[in-house]
Order: sequence, then structure tokens, then C-alpha cells
Amino acid sequence: MSETDAIPEFKSKGAGASDVGITNMSALTSGPGIKSVREVVAIVLVAVIVIGGTEALLNIFAVPQYVLPKPSEIAVALVTEFPLIAPHLGHTLVELFGGFAIGASVGLILAAVITQFPFAEKIVTPYILLLVTTPMLALVPLLILRFGFGYEPRIIAVALASGPMVMINAATGFRRVDQAKIALARSYGASTLQIFWKVRAPMALPMIFVGLMVGSIFGLLTAVGAEMVGGGFGLGNRLTSYSSMIQMPQFFAVVLILSILGILIYVFFFLMGKKFASWEA
Repeated sequence: MSETDAIPEFKSKGAGASDVGITNMSALTSGPGIKSVREVVAIVLVAVIVIGGTEALLNIFAVPQYVLPKPSEIAVALVTEFPLIAPHLGHTLVELFGGFAIGASVGLILAAVITQFPFAEKIVTPYILLLVTTPMLALVPLLILRFGFGYEPRIIAVALASGPMVMINAATGFRRVDQAKIALARSYGASTLQIFWKVRAPMALPMIFVGLMVGSIFGLLTAVGAEMVGGGFGLGNRLTSYSSMIQMPQFFAVVLILSILGILIYVFFFLMGKKFASWEA
């Protein structure tokens, strides 16, 4: 194939191109980020009002700590207890990364297979729907009976929870490719594999990043739930322990850590989508 007959590649736009978020949900595509000092001030002001108002109301109505601790008490617990919480945070991250790596890899492979071979889709889809509609936490006790109280049952649960989310979104992205681009590639003599790598995969990146983001968040929730079901380590275990001892400031400190983890996951995949899939759809 001569240089003039080379298959055109569809890459992201250069500087000055309009940016598109990695998901179609309005809450996640409202803009590329904070652009003005006014927005920063507004965000900080709302946070101060909410936190300060909650602190004042809890003081005024003398709400017991075991019912709902004050934000200041939660902050103190987060600082003082973090050395004890940190090892459990590490265990949760190991489960999340291990399970998500397995689930995402299998999900991407299955998405590529079912979009290239329709017969395979008819075979795989019922089982994927079964996994999506089955609460993974219901399977955790069975996994614990088989694999014990270590990492294995939790990693498997995370993989089963995150994999289908990645596969569904990735498959949607592979199918949403402009047929005119595929026809153009075929007119240049591209094979099915070349069309997949040079056309389908690049154009599906926005939906792939959506699937990775949703799958990792589902994986985090599943990991914490599995830790609450059984085992002596992990943030889920800390939630169960603190609630059983009515240590509510420490309990909400762990909840705050989990919220921050979820935000970091979203920000990471949002930035990845901005970098690798920022062309205008």
C-alpha cells in the first residue's frame, strides 16, 4: 500500500478544539472545570454555609454524638484515627485495583468480541445481564466459603461488579462509530482488524472511559460491602466496627474517606477522557 493510500487515522483535535466530556450525563459534562475565581468563591461559600450551618444546628438542638456527630468532631476523628485507618485503606485499594484490573480487562475484550462477532453477542449477553442484575454482595458469603476471608473473594466480587459495566459501555462505544468513516477506511483497503484499531477503538474512547469510571466506582462500593460481610480488614470492616461500638465520629470519618476516593476516581477518568478523547462528538 502506497503512502497516498494509507488508512486515515482519526485523532483528537489540536489546540483550540472544543472539549467534550467523557459522558453524556449533564452532571458530568457541565464544563471542563473551574474557570473563574467567582466559581471557586461560590463553591467555598456553599461548603462553609453547609458545614457551619450543620455545626450550629447540632449545637442548638443538642443532638447526641451517637445520633449525628458534629463536622468538627468528624474532622478531629479523621486526623486522630487516620494512622489506624490507613492500613485498612491500603487493603481496600488492593482489592479495588486487583478486581478492577481483572474485570476491566475481561470487559474490554468481551466488548470487542461481541461487536465483531454478532453470534458471540447472543451467547454472552444473557450472562452479562445476569451479572448486572445480580447483587454481587449476595454472592460474597458463597465466595468466602470457597476462598476464605482473604483478598480472593473480595477481588472476585469487585471483578464481577466492574467488568459488566466496562463491557456494556465499551460495546456501546464500538457500535456508535460513524459508518461513513468505516466505509472510507474500507475504500482504502483496510481489513476488519485495521478498522477496529484505527477507527472503532479511537472513536469509542469516550464511552470506554465512561465504562471505566462507572466500573471502578461500582467496584469500590462492592469492595466495601464485601469487607462489611466478612473479614477483619478493610474500610468496610472499620465501618462495621465503629458502628457496633457507636463511635460515630470515626464512622463518618471513614465515610468521608470513601467519598474522597469516589471523587478522585471520577476526576482521574474525567482528566483521562479530556486528554485522550476530547474531540467534538
